[in-house]
Amino acid sequence: MKRIGVDVGGTFTDLVLWDDDGTVTVHKTPSTNHDPSIGTMDGIKVLAEQAGIDPSEIDMFFHGTTVATNIVLEHNGSDVGMITTDGFRDLLHIARKKRPLNYSNYQDLPWQKWQLVPRRNRRTVPERIDAAGNVITPLDEEAVRREVRVLRERQVEAIAVAFLHAYRNPSHEQRVKEIILEEYPEVFISLSSEVAPQYREYERFSTTALNAFVGPKTSTYVANLADKAAAAKVGEDVHLMTSAGGLVTARSASEIPVSLLTSGVVAGLLGGCAIGKASGFPSVITLDVGGTSADVGVAPDGRLRMKHLLDTRIGDYHAMIPMAEVDTIGAGGGSVAVVDEGGMFRVGPRSAGAYPGPACYDRGGVEPTSTDAMMVMGWLREDSFLSGTMAVKRDLAVDAVREQIAEKLGTSIEKAAMGIFTILSHSMTEAISLHSVRKGYDPRDFSLVAEGGAGPLYAWQIAEQLSIPRVIVPGHPGITSAVGLLTTDIRYEVPTTVWTASDDPDLALLQSEMDRLATEAGDQLRADGIPEQDVSLERSVDCRYVGQGYELRVPAPAGEITTEWVQQVADAFHEAHGRTYSQRFDDKSVQLVNIRVTGVGTVPHVEIQEIESGGTDASGAIKTTTRALFWERDSADPVWVDTPVYQREKLLAGNTFTGPAIVEQFDSTTIIGIGQQATIDKVGHIIIERASA
Repeated sequence: MKRIGVDVGGTFTDLVLWDDDGTVTVHKTPSTNHDPSIGTMDGIKVLAEQAGIDPSEIDMFFHGTTVATNIVLEHNGSDVGMITTDGFRDLLHIARKKRPLNYSNYQDLPWQKWQLVPRRNRRTVPERIDAAGNVITPLDEEAVRREVRVLRERQVEAIAVAFLHAYRNPSHEQRVKEIILEEYPEVFISLSSEVAPQYREYERFSTTALNAFVGPKTSTYVANLADKAAAAKVGEDVHLMTSAGGLVTARSASEIPVSLLTSGVVAGLLGGCAIGKASGFPSVITLDVGGTSADVGVAPDGRLRMKHLLDTRIGDYHAMIPMAEVDTIGAGGGSVAVVDEGGMFRVGPRSAGAYPGPACYDRGGVEPTSTDAMMVMGWLREDSFLSGTMAVKRDLAVDAVREQIAEKLGTSIEKAAMGIFTILSHSMTEAISLHSVRKGYDPRDFSLVAEGGAGPLYAWQIAEQLSIPRVIVPGHPGITSAVGLLTTDIRYEVPTTVWTASDDPDLALLQSEMDRLATEAGDQLRADGIPEQDVSLERSVDCRYVGQGYELRVPAPAGEITTEWVQQVADAFHEAHGRTYSQRFDDKSVQLVNIRVTGVGTVPHVEIQEIESGGTDASGAIKTTTRALFWERDSADPVWVDTPVYQREKLLAGNTFTGPAIVEQFDSTTIIGIGQQATIDKVGHIIIERASA
C-alpha cells in the first residue's frame, strides 16, 4: 500500500510518499497561496515521478493545511450574517468583557476591530429555549424568513445561526436551516448545534461565526482538491487533519471547516510521537522550528493532551473546538535580531520571512536573523544550504551581524552571533518549560524530538538547559508534519452538556446521552465507508469540582453507566486535578459537565523501517571539516573548533561520534555540541546524549 502525506504551509508544501516495502520519498515545493490545491497536486506529480510510480497508484491521501488558519489570522474571510435570539445581538461584541491591556483607555479590542460578523448583519428573531431544552418562546418563522431575505439582499456568503441553549434542544436552529435552504440555498450555513453543541454562549457563538467566516473559502479549497485528486485517481478520498489530531473526510471538513484550525501544527506533534515510539522513547517533547515560528508540544507516553475549551483560541478569537495542546511562539530561522533605541538586544518575534529573508539570502534583506548568526558561526555552509540547491552568501550575514549587532553592543562578532542564537533558544526553552514543568511534567522524563528545518540546530542547547536526557532527530526532520499525517486514524468527536454531580448522578440522562453520541459518531464513520470491524468508540468527560468555573477532561470507561462508573470518572478527575494544580479534594463532589464520544476509524499506519547496520565507526560518513563556533556547557566564551561535517545519508545504524559535530542533509542541519555524543539507532534516528565522563 502506498500512502502520501501532504502538509501545506505558508511558504512550502511538504510531501512524503511511504510504501509498505519501506521506501520513503520526500519532496518540498513552494506553496501556491492563491490556490494551495495547485501546488499540492503539482507536488504529488513530481513526488510520484521521483518514486517511479503513477499518481493513480497512491492508495491513501492524507492532508494537513493552514488555509483556514491563515484566513483567520489575515482577517480575509467571507462576509457573514448571523441569526440569533432576541436580546443577544451584541454577544460577539461584548465577549467576556476582558481587555488585553487592563488599564489602558486607548486600545483596540481585536474581536471588535476585526469583527467576524458586522453588527448590521447580526439579526435577531423571537425564540427562546431554556437550559433544560424546553421551548419558552416558539420560533417566529416569518421573522426568520424576513431576516434571511435581508441577508440575501446584502449578498452575505455565509450565515451563522446561534440560539440560546441550542446545545440542549437544536430544533429551532434546524428549522432555521430549512428556511435558509428555501430562501437562500447557495449560502454557506453554520449552526451552533452542529459546530459546538456545548454550553458557554459567547464561545459557542464565536466558534459558529468562525466556522461561517472560514467556511466558503475553505470548503471551496477542499472541494477543488478532492476533485483534482479524484481526476488524478490519487487515493480513494482526501483525508484532512483536524486540530484534535484525527483525520476527517473531505465531506466532513467542508461542513465544519473550523475543525481544521492548527491542522499542520498537530501533525508535527503526532509525527514526533511516532518517532519517539520507534526509537523506544514514547514520552516526547516536540520542537518544530520553521522560518517564522516554533511549535512546542508535550506528549507523555506518546499521548496527546487536549487544551481546555476556554484556551482554544486562534488568533484573536475563541474557537471552542477540540484542540491538541500545541503552542506556537515567534521564533524561527527568519527571526530578526535588533538593538533597539534603548540599547536592548532582542530577537524575534518579527521575521524576515522568505522574501526578502535573511541577509545571507541575497534577496535585498539587510537585517540580521538567526539564520545569519548560524552562517557566522559556521554551522550553515554556503555550498550545503538545501544540499547546495540554494545559493547563500556568508559575507552578507557577517556584515549584517557586525554592523547592526556587534558594533552597537561593543562586542565581538562571535559573541553577537552566539547571543542571537542564545536569546532565541532561551525563548524556546521557556515555552517548553511552560508546557511541561508548569503543568506537572518533569522534562527529565522526556525525550526532545527535533523537527522542522531549524529544530535540529537548536535542540542540543535546549536539552542542555532543561536537562532533557536525549534529543531524537528523525530521518527527515523538515517533513515531520507530513509524516505525522500518516500516523493517525479517522476521528469524529461528538460532545454534549449534561450537568450532573457525582454525589447524585442522573444515570438515566448519562446513559441516554452517551448512547445517542455513540450512535452519531458511529454513523459518521459508516458514512465515510469505514468497515464495522475498524470502528471503535472512546469516551471522555469534562469535570470540575462543584463551584469551579473551569473543567478538566478525563477519560471515561466503557460499559453501562452506573454509580461505580461515575465514581471511576470522579477518581480520574481527582488525579488529573492533583497533577495539574498540585491539589486534590477527594471529599468534594465532582460535577460532570460535558460528555464526549469519539468515534475512531482505524486506517493503516506507517511503520518506520530499520536501516542497514554499520558498526560504531562513523568516519565513512565524514565529507569535510569546517571551522565552527562552539562553547562548553554554561560557558559564555565561544571558541573556533575544527568540526567534522557528516553526510546524513551515509550514517548507518550503530554509528557513534562525539561533538562538536555537524550533520547535513537536504531538509535540515543537526548540531551536536561539545560534551555530547550522537548514536544512530536501528531506525536511522540520531540520538544525542551527554557523553559518558
